[in-house]
Amino acid sequence: MSELVLNLETEVLALLRQVNPSASSSARELIIIELYRRGAISDGKAAQLLEMPRPDFRQYAARLGLPYFSLTQEEWADEVLQSHK
Repeated sequence: MSELVLNLETEVLALLRQVNPSASSSARELIIIELYRRGAISDGKAAQLLEMPRPDFRQYAARLGLPYFSLTQEEWADEVLQSHK
């Protein structure tokens, strides 16, 4: 495992600790969530990294306001057409 050192203001660190007493765990979780939000990793990879079952991650992401599907209307129409062939 690699190590990343962050220099955070006291206020930011205090806010992280409100989310999770372990600031490093909070930071790690936030990074994984952001990678998922940006589409850099799949929900399965995010779940694996957060050590939770995939359905639990999907529910967690939904509670955070992250959509499971992020398709345009055109992409969704193509998916529907493909599934009816």
